[in-house]
Amino acid sequence: MKRIILAVILLMSVSFAQAQKIKGSDTMLPLSQQEAENYMKINPSQAVIVTGGGSGVGISSLIEETTDIAQSSRKMKFDEKQKFQAAGKAVTEVVAAYDALAVIVHPSNKVQNLTREQLEGIFTGKIRNWKEVGGEDLRIIPYARETSSGTYEFFKDNVLKHKNYVNGIMSMPATGAIIQSISQTKGAIGYVGLAYMNKTIKAIHVSYDKGNTYVEPSLTTAKNGTYPVVRPLLYYYLSQSENKVKSFMNYVLSDAGQKIVSEVGFITVK
Repeated sequence: MKRIILAVILLMSVSFAQAQKIKGSDTMLPLSQQEAENYMKINPSQAVIVTGGGSGVGISSLIEETTDIAQSSRKMKFDEKQKFQAAGKAVTEVVAAYDALAVIVHPSNKVQNLTREQLEGIFTGKIRNWKEVGGEDLRIIPYARETSSGTYEFFKDNVLKHKNYVNGIMSMPATGAIIQSISQTKGAIGYVGLAYMNKTIKAIHVSYDKGNTYVEPSLTTAKNGTYPVVRPLLYYYLSQSENKVKSFMNYVLSDAGQKIVSEVGFITVK
């Protein structure tokens, strides 16, 4: 009996060691999990293990070679690229899908439209009450992802134009935590990937032209280019590991893989 148990443990260890590991962006979790599940149905001899932790965590794990693929909701930073170069490791980037980043509030909030400048004011602390942007006399409670999140970085770069978030901003470890908090907090505001939208929160229409046009985040507006807050969702892997991951990458970019992108709620690359 002991020999049988030991054999099972060794088999499990070998299987885990041989499995493709994907780690990083929480935004990409539902996509990667679904892609992996369907891929393994077609390739029963292959194992793919998907975990979150944030884009920064995924990229750090790739540098340390504790994951095979880093999933990221932002482009790799300059200092991250330097670390790979210093280690003599070449990296391949694959765009798996695109995502519209939705600004969300409590459903009871009467504010429907915000300009990029107003969003910058809210998240940097210059605007602190909803009455300053046409809402009721209520304190604004901004929520953000934690600093290791690619969504945090993308919002800072593209919406706040590289300005710092307000001190003491409510920092959440995952997208689900932001949705839950905002759905329960009347004065709250935050941001999530479009695929996470549900009826417990409300999406703000955003203007990037000083208030001339406001656009609602949706698959349609993201695809036709009218919604301004759109980003690529990326996979990174070490070029030396291409033989191990290429089959999965090809599946993600195939018609079947891109169908999953649409079903999850993201935008296809084709």
